[in-house]
Amino acid sequence: MRITSKGQVTIPKGIRDQFGLLPGTEVEFVADEGQVKVRKLEGDRDRGKEIVDHLRRASGGDIPLSTEEIMRLTRGEDWGTGHLEEDEGHSR
Repeated sequence: MRITSKGQVTIPKGIRDQFGLLPGTEVEFVADEGQVKVRKLEGDRDRGKEIVDHLRRASGGDIPLSTEEIMRLTRGEDWGTGHLEEDEGHSR
């Protein structure tokens, strides 16, 4: 892996998926005993609330879903059960 002339590096898809690093996710770089570590900043819950608030303002407040229902939909959950839709039909 190489750093570009602009100081950018691509985080491998497997790592992004494993740690939930989506476009727009904020990270920080930490120097630790001669190594550089990337750490996800924990502000995503606030970001989700910002998105819901923006949707409500953009629609004039006419969204018939609660914040929790909207968040479940954005996570791909069946908001009736709280389970991920892709889990249906699979036993645990």
